[in-house]
Amino acid sequence: QSQSNELDQLELIHEAIPDLDFATIDLSINSFGKKHRTPFFVSSMTAGHRGAISINARLAEASAQMDWAMGVGSQRRELFDDNAATEWLEINKNFPNLELYGNIGIAQAISNPIDSIIKLCDHINAKALFIHCNPLQECIQPEGTPQFAGAYQAIETVCQSLHIPVIIKETGCGFSKTTLKKLSGLGVAAVDVSGFGGTHWGRIEGDRTETFIQKHTAESFNNWGISTLQSILNARTVQPNYEVWASGGVRSGLAAAKYLALGANRIGIAKPMLEAALNSIESIIEVMQCFEYQLKTALFCTGSKNIAALMETHRWQLKI
Repeated sequence: QSQSNELDQLELIHEAIPDLDFATIDLSINSFGKKHRTPFFVSSMTAGHRGAISINARLAEASAQMDWAMGVGSQRRELFDDNAATEWLEINKNFPNLELYGNIGIAQAISNPIDSIIKLCDHINAKALFIHCNPLQECIQPEGTPQFAGAYQAIETVCQSLHIPVIIKETGCGFSKTTLKKLSGLGVAAVDVSGFGGTHWGRIEGDRTETFIQKHTAESFNNWGISTLQSILNARTVQPNYEVWASGGVRSGLAAAKYLALGANRIGIAKPMLEAALNSIESIIEVMQCFEYQLKTALFCTGSKNIAALMETHRWQLKI
């Protein structure tokens, strides 16, 4: 709730007479040197449990049909279990044009040889790699790996060694100006801020654990994190040399429009996709179409023919 209230402080300015046709509005964006039909992608979510395989297969089919990129769930298990990649190999075979993004944790990037990380990406024909940072989650998770010493060096090594773009991602707690500054110059292609306001992994791990200390720690850190909006504003101040992506509680195409107006390059959607995936492929596609339609409506009602026009400062204002 706190995030939607905060996002209300960013106002897109209504244009009563948009001098354009709704049908001509262009949602395409440039990212990693190529044109994408839409700024939306399915955020990395689920792996390693019983229902995950059918959910991911549905998400993949819908993403392939709608030409959305898709982040895979954590590939951590694949580092020691070759069979763990089977579902992604199957998805790759069925949807060869689907743009998949690999996903490992920062602790794994630090502790594993670079060759094994390259192999993970090649295995699923990944077009980019997410390295997720989740310090709060690792502290609370019973099997957590909060060994982050050497993280910046590891990020730089991965960026230099991989032939695909590397995206640094939080898991619901956002990014400060200091961290965003430190990531400049390491070769990072994008930072997905994944701010406070969406799924909060500290809370989820707190619900999972029976341990007194972890459970009470999760309760104390219930509202820990930097919001998606504040993270995007932080990036705006820092003006980094990489793309900034917005995810973390994006629940509508209107919310997406606000983050794009502030300079976000791509928009990651998680929970609405997961909820639709529990129903059917058709449900996922309907939600995807709805996000796109709402974004187009925001562009039309601000008189913006494309996303670049939406970023012009006379189209939005902050009421903070």
